[in-house]
Amino acid sequence: MKQIPVHGNMRSALCLVAAAFLGLCEALPSRADPVPVESAPPPPVPFTDFRFEAPGTTHKITVSDLPAPFATASAGNGPTIVSRPPGTLPKVPPGFKANLYAEGLGTPRVIRMAPNGDIFVAESGAGRIHVFRGITAEGGPERSEIFAGNLNRPYGIAFYPTGPDPQWVYVGDTDAVLRFPYRNGDLQATGTSERIVDLPHGGSHWTRDIRFSLDGKTLFVAVGSGSNIDDPDTSPAEKGRASILALDADGSHLRVYASGIRNPSGLAVDPQTGQLWCVVNERDGLGDNLVPDYITPVLEGGFYGWPWWYMGPHQDPRHAGKHPELKNRVIVPDVLLQPHNAPLQITFYQGARFPEKYRGDIFASAHGSWNRSVRTGYEVLRVPLHQRGKASGEYEDFVTGFVLPSGQVWGRPVGVANAPDGSLLVTDDGSNSIWRIDYIGK
Repeated sequence: MKQIPVHGNMRSALCLVAAAFLGLCEALPSRADPVPVESAPPPPVPFTDFRFEAPGTTHKITVSDLPAPFATASAGNGPTIVSRPPGTLPKVPPGFKANLYAEGLGTPRVIRMAPNGDIFVAESGAGRIHVFRGITAEGGPERSEIFAGNLNRPYGIAFYPTGPDPQWVYVGDTDAVLRFPYRNGDLQATGTSERIVDLPHGGSHWTRDIRFSLDGKTLFVAVGSGSNIDDPDTSPAEKGRASILALDADGSHLRVYASGIRNPSGLAVDPQTGQLWCVVNERDGLGDNLVPDYITPVLEGGFYGWPWWYMGPHQDPRHAGKHPELKNRVIVPDVLLQPHNAPLQITFYQGARFPEKYRGDIFASAHGSWNRSVRTGYEVLRVPLHQRGKASGEYEDFVTGFVLPSGQVWGRPVGVANAPDGSLLVTDDGSNSIWRIDYIGK
């Protein structure tokens, strides 16, 4: 298929159209044109871009590595999506293999395994929940059905009560949390949905991930900001946003669990400790290498800075002088990622198919940058927890290869989930596919 080059004002217009549909980018002033890949210098260590991402490569960013705001211009470099070239597969570490599990989906996003092993996928663009069952010898599903449709950009999926025999499937629509009656093995909803709670919505950051605490007493809901940097003091649309909310399973006792989190697009609960974790898309517009996106455990009552501060006592210059009393309250996240790489989902590996060193580690997606002169992200990351449940700040590239040498993009990882056989499933809304990452040995 012939690709039409997109430049300048046309690129900005297309970006705004995409933002209106799925909130994938935001309009910001003073953008620089992207740097041609062939002439771009290497990024300063410890920052990187797609040219240097490779399975097994380790990265570690610390607060001391952060540049000053506006050290580089703010770039507008949205991806040009192309068809996957014939024979091209995601790149994985030695001993691993990637195969296509499913394709032809409608913007597949969150993917979760039900207690009985069925795979539930939110097709956000198609407004439905898809269910896949089993894995064939060729690595594909044995069966697939549409569980529910006519949804409003569904994203998060959770099963309740926790444990082996859930009675409900909860779905995070962009404006509400819904639940459907469910019994193990249901491939189609057997009843209509019940609206549990209304959620703030509109503007940017439409995704609503959901997770239950291990004891099932608390439902966590991630609600991103409606903007890049709007001040909640003066922007009513930001009320109740940029937060992780908590509520009871019946929708009661709604409260803010943690705040100042610009876009916590993915949640996970450590199955060993019960600790809530999230991945966060930080703010744009301060330059190529600011502000780092991040992965972190979430502390109840914790404040993570947005929009006035970031990464501890660093004030956003666009809000200079505001809220000095919050300066020393800002929590520094555990794992700093490349700025603008857009992490969307996170899971803890619980299978027995990968080597033992991976057990209990975090896998997270990086959907890919637009506010950067040379792309970063477009990969699956691994955060080692060293069999202690604690991160030490580093992460490694695990699945890469979704960006072509030209800088064109054929895949954008989103959801990551354990499969019933111990492999890892990854949704890709660039090629509208699901990939299966398996370990086959040395």
